[in-house]
Amino acid sequence: MLFLGFICFLRLFFNHEQVRTMSRVKRRTTHPPYWHVLKNNQRQDEKISSDNLRFVREVIQDKYKNKSPIKGSDLDIEKKEWDPKTKRSGVIARNIGVQHMWEKDGKKVVCTVLHVLDNHVIRYVPPEEYAKSIIGAKVFRNRKPLGCLVVGAEAANPDRFTRQYCSLFNEVGLLPKKRLARFIVTPNAVLPPCTPLTAGHFVIGQAVDVYGKTIDYGFQGVVKRWGFKGGPASHGATKFHRRGGTIGTGRDKARVWPGQKMPGHMGSERRFCRGLKIVRINMKYNVIYVKGTVPGPTNSIVQIFDTLLPRRKFTEAPPHPTYFPPEDGTLPQEDIWDSNMHVFGSPSISV
Repeated sequence: MLFLGFICFLRLFFNHEQVRTMSRVKRRTTHPPYWHVLKNNQRQDEKISSDNLRFVREVIQDKYKNKSPIKGSDLDIEKKEWDPKTKRSGVIARNIGVQHMWEKDGKKVVCTVLHVLDNHVIRYVPPEEYAKSIIGAKVFRNRKPLGCLVVGAEAANPDRFTRQYCSLFNEVGLLPKKRLARFIVTPNAVLPPCTPLTAGHFVIGQAVDVYGKTIDYGFQGVVKRWGFKGGPASHGATKFHRRGGTIGTGRDKARVWPGQKMPGHMGSERRFCRGLKIVRINMKYNVIYVKGTVPGPTNSIVQIFDTLLPRRKFTEAPPHPTYFPPEDGTLPQEDIWDSNMHVFGSPSISV
């Protein structure tokens, strides 16, 4: 009886029905979530006369001409000191390509050029309100909630968006932004609405995390998607050159196990690249050079924020809560380089 019981236990252990954890719902969607405000406006077939179009532009200019970004001396928030547990806001940038740079010892470095768009703080969501949202309830399920800053980038014509979407910017007084993002911040890093965010928000040598969507390759086979070798090219091989082969057995587990590498949709995934070092900052054009590559193709939108890696966090106070340029409009230094990088135009050989 003990032996038969042991055999039954082995059968149950090896032939048990596993709980399916994979979702049958698609992971990638081309439409925004249902809780987002309807953004794109429907184009009208009726043509607007030149006089009416000119009148609409004049109304828009009169509405937004008296609005200006907040300066550093105009901050109404309480001044609080920086500490290592502070979470600052991030910025929205555009990936404008890859550029090769060299260190002083002659080592070649691949850097990604990120252009920080005209970022402004749209509004601050307090912890009590953010914890009740769909995303906030998941993030702060078992810990103390924090607030978040809504940051917008790339101002555009209000005629391109719906009235409901434009109402998000009425309190701020800024033109509607094409891009919106949320960044979780601690209470000592809160910024008032209309505050500008530039490339000076980060410093040279800092490690940052970049969040974006990877390149979308569409439906691909196992050779391109998973790097399979494929079948033989000759000696009787027929229609098996780039096939995946068997996907299971016909004995105990006569089914396809979850996670099997098969053809399917490749790319278009939300990914993080953590711990990328900033080697150059151009303050005039708001361009950041990071060491390494970031998710997404050229001209894609990414988000940059302070790294979460514990060994690469700040040890000294950064621009807190953000960087504000001098009120006279002058730049202390237009192009800032890392001390280990070779500056183009400077002599490379010294005697």
